[in-house]
Amino acid sequence: MSRAQSFLSRLLNGAIAFSLAFMAILVFGNVVLRYAFNSGITWSEEMSRFLFIWLTFLGAIGALKENQHLGVDMFVKRLSPAWKTAAFVVINAAMLYVLWLVLDGSWKMTLINMDSKAPATGMPLAYVYGIGIVMSLCMAVIMLWNVYRVLFGKRSVEELMKIQESEEELLVSGQQQYVQGGGR
Repeated sequence: MSRAQSFLSRLLNGAIAFSLAFMAILVFGNVVLRYAFNSGITWSEEMSRFLFIWLTFLGAIGALKENQHLGVDMFVKRLSPAWKTAAFVVINAAMLYVLWLVLDGSWKMTLINMDSKAPATGMPLAYVYGIGIVMSLCMAVIMLWNVYRVLFGKRSVEELMKIQESEEELLVSGQQQYVQGGGR
């Protein structure tokens, strides 16, 4: 499983890097062409917009994979380990429901726009709406895998929820340690 995860992670990071690089090249090239040569690439703006959409959705997958999404843990960090596990499962169930809604809406929009073409590139708009399908399925797999690992003891809830002290609490605890240490 580790080789598959590593390959998929490299594929995701490669797709993100390609989208960002190609988008930057298109925008920069179009700016230079417009100001230096009074010309431009007609499909550059549209393609950059599509790449930005894909970049955002792929980045959401990568952030979930690395547990980097923001969360409010003020309540959860005060719970016992058993309640943390229960909260983790309930939170992930709610997020899976939201992903189901995204999947359903993206599927319907993809089907509706199967024959619609983008004006400048001529690309089917289904490619733009299809990223919602990709994102929701990938994120659902990651969430189900995380819930499995928590429920069957392969990973702790604290690792997956990234419960950390807030900056204010770290500052106060640092000052207390400084005072207790004799002010050294």
